[in-house]
Amino acid sequence: MENLEIIGSIIVLLGSVILLIASIGLLRMPDVYNRIQVGTKASTLGTILILAGIALVMPGWWTKLLILVVFILMTNPVSSHVIARAAYFIKIPLAKQTVVDKLNAKTSGKKPEKENSNN
Repeated sequence: MENLEIIGSIIVLLGSVILLIASIGLLRMPDVYNRIQVGTKASTLGTILILAGIALVMPGWWTKLLILVVFILMTNPVSSHVIARAAYFIKIPLAKQTVVDKLNAKTSGKKPEKENSNN
Protein backbone atom coordinates (compact mmCIF):
# COMPACT_ATOMS: atom_id res chain seq x y z
CA MET A 1 0.00 0.00 0.00
CA GLU A 2 2.86 2.39 0.68
CA ASN A 3 4.18 2.06 -2.87
CA LEU A 4 0.82 3.13 -4.28
CA GLU A 5 0.79 6.18 -2.01
CA ILE A 6 4.31 7.16 -3.09
CA ILE A 7 3.46 6.78 -6.78
CA GLY A 8 0.21 8.71 -6.26
CA SER A 9 2.06 11.50 -4.46
CA ILE A 10 4.60 11.74 -7.29
CA ILE A 11 1.79 11.97 -9.86
CA VAL A 12 0.06 14.69 -7.81
CA LEU A 13 3.35 16.57 -7.62
CA LEU A 14 3.82 16.24 -11.39
CA GLY A 15 0.33 17.62 -11.98
CA SER A 16 1.08 20.53 -9.66
CA VAL A 17 4.32 21.29 -11.52
CA ILE A 18 2.45 21.29 -14.84
CA LEU A 19 -0.07 23.76 -13.42
CA LEU A 20 2.79 25.95 -12.12
CA ILE A 21 4.49 25.96 -15.53
CA ALA A 22 1.14 26.82 -17.14
CA SER A 23 0.68 29.78 -14.82
CA ILE A 24 4.09 31.07 -15.85
CA GLY A 25 3.13 30.49 -19.48
CA LEU A 26 -0.02 32.56 -18.99
CA LEU A 27 2.15 35.54 -18.09
CA ARG A 28 4.47 35.06 -21.06
CA MET A 29 1.95 34.62 -23.88
CA PRO A 30 1.38 37.66 -26.11
CA ASP A 31 -2.42 37.68 -26.44
CA VAL A 32 -5.62 36.30 -25.00
CA TYR A 33 -5.91 33.53 -27.59
CA ASN A 34 -2.51 32.05 -26.74
CA ARG A 35 -3.26 32.38 -23.04
CA ILE A 36 -6.49 30.47 -23.45
CA GLN A 37 -4.67 27.68 -25.29
CA VAL A 38 -1.95 27.40 -22.64
CA GLY A 39 -4.40 27.56 -19.78
CA THR A 40 -6.77 24.98 -21.18
CA LYS A 41 -4.26 22.34 -22.21
CA ALA A 42 -2.19 22.60 -19.05
CA SER A 43 -5.11 22.84 -16.65
CA THR A 44 -6.72 19.80 -18.24
CA LEU A 45 -3.54 17.71 -18.06
CA GLY A 46 -2.49 18.99 -14.63
CA THR A 47 -5.90 18.46 -13.09
CA ILE A 48 -6.22 14.97 -14.55
CA LEU A 49 -2.80 14.02 -13.19
CA ILE A 50 -3.71 15.36 -9.76
CA LEU A 51 -6.98 13.40 -9.78
CA ALA A 52 -5.16 10.25 -10.95
CA GLY A 53 -2.67 10.65 -8.12
CA ILE A 54 -5.47 11.06 -5.62
CA ALA A 55 -7.13 7.93 -7.01
CA LEU A 56 -3.94 5.99 -6.26
CA VAL A 57 -3.68 7.38 -2.74
CA MET A 58 -7.40 6.94 -2.00
CA PRO A 59 -8.53 3.87 -4.01
CA GLY A 60 -12.09 4.07 -2.69
CA TRP A 61 -12.64 7.37 -4.49
CA TRP A 62 -11.75 6.23 -8.03
CA THR A 63 -15.34 6.26 -9.36
CA LYS A 64 -15.96 9.83 -8.21
CA LEU A 65 -12.60 10.93 -9.56
CA LEU A 66 -13.27 9.24 -12.91
CA ILE A 67 -16.53 11.19 -13.19
CA LEU A 68 -14.58 14.39 -12.50
CA VAL A 69 -12.00 13.51 -15.17
CA VAL A 70 -14.74 12.92 -17.76
CA PHE A 71 -16.39 16.21 -16.79
CA ILE A 72 -13.10 18.09 -17.12
CA LEU A 73 -12.34 16.49 -20.49
CA MET A 74 -15.74 17.58 -21.79
CA THR A 75 -15.98 21.07 -20.35
CA ASN A 76 -12.46 22.56 -20.51
CA PRO A 77 -12.03 22.48 -24.32
CA VAL A 78 -15.60 23.61 -24.98
CA SER A 79 -15.44 26.51 -22.54
CA SER A 80 -12.08 27.74 -23.85
CA HIS A 81 -13.39 27.54 -27.42
CA VAL A 82 -16.43 29.65 -26.50
CA ILE A 83 -14.26 32.19 -24.67
CA ALA A 84 -11.87 32.46 -27.64
CA ARG A 85 -14.70 32.96 -30.13
CA ALA A 86 -16.31 35.58 -27.92
CA ALA A 87 -12.97 37.39 -27.60
CA TYR A 88 -12.55 37.28 -31.38
CA PHE A 89 -16.02 38.60 -32.12
CA ILE A 90 -15.69 41.51 -29.67
CA LYS A 91 -12.53 42.37 -31.61
CA ILE A 92 -9.81 41.69 -29.05
CA PRO A 93 -6.70 42.08 -31.23
CA LEU A 94 -4.47 39.20 -32.23
CA ALA A 95 -0.77 39.31 -31.42
CA LYS A 96 1.47 41.01 -33.96
CA GLN A 97 3.22 37.68 -34.57
CA THR A 98 -0.02 36.08 -35.82
CA VAL A 99 0.40 35.16 -39.48
CA VAL A 100 -2.89 33.48 -40.41
CA ASP A 101 -6.40 34.39 -39.33
CA LYS A 102 -8.52 31.51 -40.60
CA LEU A 103 -11.61 32.56 -38.68
CA ASN A 104 -11.63 35.95 -40.44
CA ALA A 105 -11.41 34.23 -43.81
CA LYS A 106 -14.15 31.79 -42.82
CA THR A 107 -16.59 34.48 -41.69
CA SER A 108 -15.89 36.93 -44.52
CA GLY A 109 -16.00 34.31 -47.30
CA LYS A 110 -12.39 34.96 -48.38
CA LYS A 111 -9.94 32.17 -48.99
CA PRO A 112 -7.60 31.63 -45.99
CA GLU A 113 -4.09 32.92 -46.41
CA LYS A 114 -1.38 30.43 -47.11
CA GLU A 115 0.50 29.49 -43.95
CA ASN A 116 4.16 30.38 -43.75
CA SER A 117 6.10 27.10 -43.99
CA ASN A 118 9.44 28.69 -43.08
CA ASN A 119 8.69 28.53 -39.34
